[in-house]
Amino acid sequence: MIPALAHVDDWIFDLDNCLYPAATNLFALIDVRMGEYIQRLLGCDPVEARSVQKRHFLEHGTTLAGLMRSHNVDPREFLCFVHDIDLARIAADPALVAALDRLPGRKFVFTNASEDYAARVLERLGLANAFDGLHDIHAMNYAPKPDPASYRALCERFGIEPTRAAFVEDMARNLIPAKALGMTTIWVDNGSEKGGHDADHEAIDFVTHDVGAWLHEILEEEMA
Repeated sequence: MIPALAHVDDWIFDLDNCLYPAATNLFALIDVRMGEYIQRLLGCDPVEARSVQKRHFLEHGTTLAGLMRSHNVDPREFLCFVHDIDLARIAADPALVAALDRLPGRKFVFTNASEDYAARVLERLGLANAFDGLHDIHAMNYAPKPDPASYRALCERFGIEPTRAAFVEDMARNLIPAKALGMTTIWVDNGSEKGGHDADHEAIDFVTHDVGAWLHEILEEEMA
């Protein structure tokens, strides 16, 4: 295994656009639902709704966080509405499933989405039993990545020693708090919308375009 990864006991993975390709554009379906929710909430047209949505995402980490602060939105109602989508466009990646099965150490999902939605996605990806724990937006008390408090809460909840953990994420800015805690960081640069926004390349240890292929490579190096 690559020397910088030989010490890793715990592997932490983002979910959306990380454990499946961003090219599937699953988020387009969530975007539509968010737009519908905001139009109904504010009584605005689709153009204004999209502007509000993206502004909150960039300024607060998630659209939900911005809406909660600005409009006192009920997070559970919002998440239930926007995650009510068809998951048919994503499917299991045999290489990723096999690599995660072989990967030594504990494995966790750390997502700004809800646990119910994450469970549906993982089931669709053939990864329902691949992880030792899941830390979702509810567990974060609605302080989404990249809020440093959520990273600390994740580590405290599961007894993770950050200097012996690796974090895999498609949004480069979300790696910054992980690196500050001492984690090894992997950026999945696979075309996610705003994936490189506010990136700090000093906070990125490795870059990959495909998580399954990258894990396979490091596992093969370990066996060599």
